[in-house]
Amino acid sequence: MSAAPTTLAAVWRGADGIRIEELPVPAPRPGELVVEIDLATVSGDDRRTASDAHRAPAAVLGHEAVGRVVAAGVGAPATEGDRVVWAPSVGCGMCDRCRHGRVARCRKLREIGREPIDGPWPLSGAYARHILLPSGATVERVPDELCDAVAAPAGGATATAMAVREASGDLTGLRVLVCGAGMLGLTATAVARESGASEVVVLDTDASRRSLALAFGATAVAGPRDRPGEADLAWQLSGAAEAASGALAALAIGGRLVLARAGATSAAVPFDLDRVVRRGLAITGVLGSEPRHLREAVAFLASTRTRYPWERLVAPAMGLEHLALLLAQPASVAPRTAIAP
Repeated sequence: MSAAPTTLAAVWRGADGIRIEELPVPAPRPGELVVEIDLATVSGDDRRTASDAHRAPAAVLGHEAVGRVVAAGVGAPATEGDRVVWAPSVGCGMCDRCRHGRVARCRKLREIGREPIDGPWPLSGAYARHILLPSGATVERVPDELCDAVAAPAGGATATAMAVREASGDLTGLRVLVCGAGMLGLTATAVARESGASEVVVLDTDASRRSLALAFGATAVAGPRDRPGEADLAWQLSGAAEAASGALAALAIGGRLVLARAGATSAAVPFDLDRVVRRGLAITGVLGSEPRHLREAVAFLASTRTRYPWERLVAPAMGLEHLALLLAQPASVAPRTAIAP
């Protein structure tokens, strides 16, 4: 009898850091996929998780990735050989939230790169040579013209940008203020331009990131000491509490503030309640993305691949053995570092 197949995975073990370990690769059950990872990107959420030595339990981290199906269970959403990306949230499909299209808030939510190594889904993260995608996971095939570096963030930052756009309504002719020029902010900048915004001003503390924003459709950029001017719509995508307050103050009458990345900060955000009421402002929160946004993300990247330099957003990939270093240090000008397991 031949030995069961195994794979190498970078397991986060709290105070013990990242360990490269050998894990079994299960045969896929009905609806499941085993995917060989081609490229996984390192997000700010992953770095924050890895910096918390007291977080439990141990897990294989990583949710943004692209790979090829090497085994598929009966009724799975893809077949062997397909190149795929996936949504970071897996809902039960039966609770009231799932039935109303709020899978990211499922009462029994499972998340890519968050499940315990000693639980029923140990091979749940992308920082490994293989990942098991369970039944119910949302999977999207990737066209060949999208390289790995462009495709990998589709289920994370790109899909979240789609969710932010959806929460904002019609952008035609609006003046949009984007707070934060990280991966999400730069992607959202291109989304705003492609959605008909008349102006897109990007606010960031880093001059290199502000320069990069111009390549992704920003009509103007602003630093922390600049006054960006009045906006009809503000996207707070940096996680900084002071940026949220500033964005709210910049809104014109009837303006809308969309907040994403709320998990990046636990600070309270002070605001003038009377100003919100008198000016008829609206505040909307976006928690990640829903599975429906994954298809939109892949289509958006495919349709804009020649208009924006998407490859510049991801640094050259390193081996799995370098993951601990990449998780410990912030990204430089390119907002994503990457692992090629």
